[in-house]
Amino acid sequence: MKENAVTHRQPFLHEMAVLVSAPMQAWSGRDGQLRANGAQGIYCADTRVVGEAVLTINGEEPEFLATSRDQGAEVCFEAAVRSLGGDTDDPLVGLTRLRRVHAEGVTEEIVLRSDLGRDVDAVIELKVGVDCSPLASVRSGGAAHPLTPIDRDGRWEVRAGAVRATVTAPGAAAERDDAGVRFRWAVTVPARGTARAEWSVGAWDDLAPFTAARVPPPPPLTVRARDPRLAALAARAQADLSGLRMSPRESPDDVFLAAGAPWYFTLFGRDSLIAARMLLPVDPGLAAGTLRTLAARAGRANNPEAAEQPGKIPHEVRRGELHLPAGAHNAELRLPPVYYGTVDATPLWISLLHEAWKWGMPADEVAALLDTLQAALAWLRDWADADGDGFLEYLDTTGHGLANQGWKDSADAIRWNDGSQAHGPIVLAEVQGYAYRAALDGAELLEAFGRPGPAEWRAYAGDLARTFRAAFWCRDALGPYPALALDQDKRPVDGVASNMGHLLGTGILSAAESAAVAARIMHPSLFSGFGVRTLDTGNGGYWPLRYHAGSVWTHDSAVILAGLAAAGHPEEAARIAAGLLNAAETFGYRLPELFSGHTPDQGGPLPYPSSCRPQAWAAASAIPIMLATLGLEPHGPGALPTAAARVPTPFGAFSVAGLRAGGRAFTVDVDARGRTAISPS
Repeated sequence: MKENAVTHRQPFLHEMAVLVSAPMQAWSGRDGQLRANGAQGIYCADTRVVGEAVLTINGEEPEFLATSRDQGAEVCFEAAVRSLGGDTDDPLVGLTRLRRVHAEGVTEEIVLRSDLGRDVDAVIELKVGVDCSPLASVRSGGAAHPLTPIDRDGRWEVRAGAVRATVTAPGAAAERDDAGVRFRWAVTVPARGTARAEWSVGAWDDLAPFTAARVPPPPPLTVRARDPRLAALAARAQADLSGLRMSPRESPDDVFLAAGAPWYFTLFGRDSLIAARMLLPVDPGLAAGTLRTLAARAGRANNPEAAEQPGKIPHEVRRGELHLPAGAHNAELRLPPVYYGTVDATPLWISLLHEAWKWGMPADEVAALLDTLQAALAWLRDWADADGDGFLEYLDTTGHGLANQGWKDSADAIRWNDGSQAHGPIVLAEVQGYAYRAALDGAELLEAFGRPGPAEWRAYAGDLARTFRAAFWCRDALGPYPALALDQDKRPVDGVASNMGHLLGTGILSAAESAAVAARIMHPSLFSGFGVRTLDTGNGGYWPLRYHAGSVWTHDSAVILAGLAAAGHPEEAARIAAGLLNAAETFGYRLPELFSGHTPDQGGPLPYPSSCRPQAWAAASAIPIMLATLGLEPHGPGALPTAAARVPTPFGAFSVAGLRAGGRAFTVDVDARGRTAISPS
């Protein structure tokens, strides 16, 4: 196999086709060819096992026409084969490559179809290159790691450590080619008939901490809407989310969502928690599985190398160390297999437990997590506030961990208004809101289950709100707004950023403060018309395609629209929901991890070229896009939620069937004025 060129650049993904069924993923060109280039290939967990699969017919590549049946784990690539079609300009011989991905591999059926009035002979040739490159090497544009497969009675096998892979091509003649195999099928395509071939890849990582979920996803939602885009968005999201479902090896009935393909195809505390929270009305069991999976890995000791502390929820879990060279977003990274460098996963875990309980998580399952809850609350007080000023803060002390440890975790994310970067320890605005909400949520759980400490945590929340109000507010020509963060000297970092939107709905803001934040979020300097920019256009560091400093992140905007609705600003929430749906249409209804901050007048959103897709919290954002403005309020086991919609929906009348709360299925019917009826399904 010809090795990938060493570029030391993160590969672009935006023009590629992807199929996902955890822990497998397959990335190719839009034409279906897997070339020895960039991120193309077939992956098992964190290892690429096939780096090339190029098909020719009689020595020529088919001419790509289109894709069809793109359903998350299955796609057809359609092409013309004019070398077999005679002198006519009509493409009378066509090729279909039906590719499917499943939990243990990839299969492909190759079909030649002819409308000629005579038989034609053809040689189908497939060049397959075996490549056991670590995902981190692919991500950083490093060299490929080709391996020569061994022929075992037609099964071409390769092993790299704990990773095993096989390639088979029934009926083909095979010969070794560099670090790969050439398969050839000599076929006759009958007049107005078909000829077929097939090949497959099987792959297994025996030491991967997570496997495919054996618990199936819930039945698909039934969405009927005057605006047909809503159903398209829901269908695409559900197909993508199904491919991201994983389970711990030791607890196969617990399901969580991998953060995203290709780079984050594993458990990420923050991402998995936020996605599970968004999906509570669809799959309450996902929240329970996510909570238990993370609780089992909560910190037990003080280990600075891993950023571990007692009670802390982890950031990410992999089979081995993650090593990435210095790049655009961070200095050199060396992260241990279980890494805890996140300041927000722990309060988010607490609040998800509370919300899952409200949506009907059985009391015995909640009770089983109360010790973890108490340890997580103690982490807020005893470990997260290193200098005792009442705020949660972070600082990487290793020199090779994440410099920033909120959701905007690139090294250049926290900026002053002039574009210069703030220096840590950093106190993020939104994390104080998360902690405030977590303290109140934890207090309610402790009280309901007869555990000590509710009064302490309510007092903690009150103190945090007062100190936040005194320290964080800034003012510019547009008025007051919360700072992005406090820096190492406790100065408010005055960059105007989307972070403030996460404070909405947490309760840490007064009604007047929420109104000020809502107005700033919707100002054209932040709201692009398609979503909320990560950084406003007046910042010296703004660029519409900068990762955390000008782009729009789907989940960020979805969290903000849910907060706006919860804080009493449903009209503004509806505008963001409409903008995200418009963006989804641009991207074929697969909302990406992030996209550019361009306005409609500037041509609309551009793809961020190395954005993950599918991404768990981006796909899950389809649910708050549809439902957040309805104000659904859960009422515990056995009860259906109520709705508090007050504005016309941005989509017109619609209904969603197959939702779940309190252990019961229900349907939401919404008329054009936003009036909502909830009934059992």
